[in-house]
Amino acid sequence: MLKVGIVGVGQFGQNHARILSQSDKCKFVGLYDKDKKRADEVVLRIDAKSFPDFDSLLDECDALVNVVTTISHYELSKKALEKGIHVFIEKPITSELWQAEELVKMADERNLKIQVGHIERFNPIVLEMEDKIEKPIFLECHRIAPFTPRGSDVPVVLELMIHDIDLILSFVKSEVKQINASGAGVMTKSIDIANARIDFEDGAVANVTASRISMKRSRKLRIFQKDGYFSMDFQAKKVTHIKKSKNLYKVLPKIMLGKYDGIDTKDVVDVVEVDASNRKKDALTLELESFINAVEADINPIVDGYAGTRTLKVALEIVNKIDKK
Repeated sequence: MLKVGIVGVGQFGQNHARILSQSDKCKFVGLYDKDKKRADEVVLRIDAKSFPDFDSLLDECDALVNVVTTISHYELSKKALEKGIHVFIEKPITSELWQAEELVKMADERNLKIQVGHIERFNPIVLEMEDKIEKPIFLECHRIAPFTPRGSDVPVVLELMIHDIDLILSFVKSEVKQINASGAGVMTKSIDIANARIDFEDGAVANVTASRISMKRSRKLRIFQKDGYFSMDFQAKKVTHIKKSKNLYKVLPKIMLGKYDGIDTKDVVDVVEVDASNRKKDALTLELESFINAVEADINPIVDGYAGTRTLKVALEIVNKIDKK
């Protein structure tokens, strides 16, 4: 059974540790955090082992879950790869593009797996709809939240918007043509609110907004394609799929002539409501199990190092566009 350890048990890392400690998919060897007091508190709650240093944790691992602050992703992941250890890295993959590219190269040379923690790929509503999304024309994303100190060490583009960038890049099978962006720092010296327009070579356009200074929390995505559109609510885990009705072409001649009598909305569109909130496993559990399975089956992770690097490249370009204004 795959031996998995975790480095970094802050607010988010504790959730990873809890899931791994309860998993029957791997052997959870334990954790390391530079804050010994915090590590001791976590191991008492989940009945796990705390290692005195990072190297001793690596000595016991086949795979590492890296949930430290972004600025340390590169250093710790590189050390693990050098020791022949597969790595799950929380998003973003690194803070600098060259670091991500180097980690991916190292993993390829050693036949090791890198998975990046873009958790929305495992959101139940995405799993329900991903096979129905074909050649999007226009995508609109809003991801807003009240301010919290956690995550404010990086721009909101790398903290929140990057989730939607990853989803967009997974849905649109085309290269990025042009990016325009604007934003500002309000609570911090970094970017706290941002909007970006991403144009693709195939003509698709994505409009993405992220804010960490809002009064409420909301995570929504709308995707328009030729046969209809999807309205996704990530918090509620619900999606509305509106598509052309099978009866549309029967009533289309009347519509073209301006004769609307006797035509019902159901003759024009089909509305399908999907509620995925009752799924047994949450996105984080599915994400970690996907990583474990990729290592054990020797298959490519759903969100591999290349996907994480491409997403980071777009995110950093958005940051650069804003910083130059």
